[in-house]
Amino acid sequence: MRESSGDAPARLRKLIIHDGCTAVPGVFSPSVALLAAKAGFKGLYFSGAAFSGLLGLPDLGVTTLTEVADAVSQITSQVDLPMIVDVDTGFGEAVNMGRTVALMERTNAAGIQVEDQVMPKRCGHLDGKQLVSEEEMSRRLIAAREASTRGLVIVARTDASSVEGIDAAVERARLYVRAGADVIFPEALRNRAEFREFAKKVDAPLLANMTEFGKTEYIPVHEFEKLGYKLVIFPVTTFRVMMKSVQEALGELALKGTQKRLLKRMMDRREFYDLIGYTEYESADRRTVRKAKQLLDTN
Repeated sequence: MRESSGDAPARLRKLIIHDGCTAVPGVFSPSVALLAAKAGFKGLYFSGAAFSGLLGLPDLGVTTLTEVADAVSQITSQVDLPMIVDVDTGFGEAVNMGRTVALMERTNAAGIQVEDQVMPKRCGHLDGKQLVSEEEMSRRLIAAREASTRGLVIVARTDASSVEGIDAAVERARLYVRAGADVIFPEALRNRAEFREFAKKVDAPLLANMTEFGKTEYIPVHEFEKLGYKLVIFPVTTFRVMMKSVQEALGELALKGTQKRLLKRMMDRREFYDLIGYTEYESADRRTVRKAKQLLDTN
């Protein structure tokens, strides 16, 4: 396990209050998170869509709390960056939120993202979404805040804009802040004008979702900063790039019967070993061998 440089929720809060806007890539495995850290990112986002996709499942909230907690623990044990974890609707009703928060804090998550859809939830950029009542979502947030013992950052996502309109999303966002949300995530806003309008009307740190193939136009991070947003997540970018690359590699292998033409597109053995700290494991093993021999020599 890699040594932590400090309290994860506190470090995430520092990113939020920082003057600029922070890009936060989606990760779904320790190796991908290590690459994000190496690239210089300051925070991570554990994407429910990418994780369910990794398991060959749809993004309908079908993964379990323990599956998510195990996967998050695997990442935080290897990468010392504050991570927001997508917990969908909280894995149950408001009464379940206490256990969700407790497990997320045990994994060393920095924050959780809770949304106001009914179960089974849907991808935020698909049609046919349904919302829980404002009261029910408020109960989820209140329960999460009361259950947290480490100052977990609570991100409240509202899908109201594409269901009830942006005014309804604004009203829900204001309520969610009063219920205990630290950050508001307005899902599926369509363009710069809507992001600007939302930011003017909601007095809270804001998170924007820059996913692909959805309802939102592509807006770079530096423009989101001007629009008043503190965090921009790229939840499924790494997963989609990986899947396309693997698809093409398998097609080449099936067609040619050799991987030779793929070598230049691969991370080679040395690069990967450097990424995961392979020599550190070897050094630790040599130390144990040396110390064991020293013990035997003193007998």
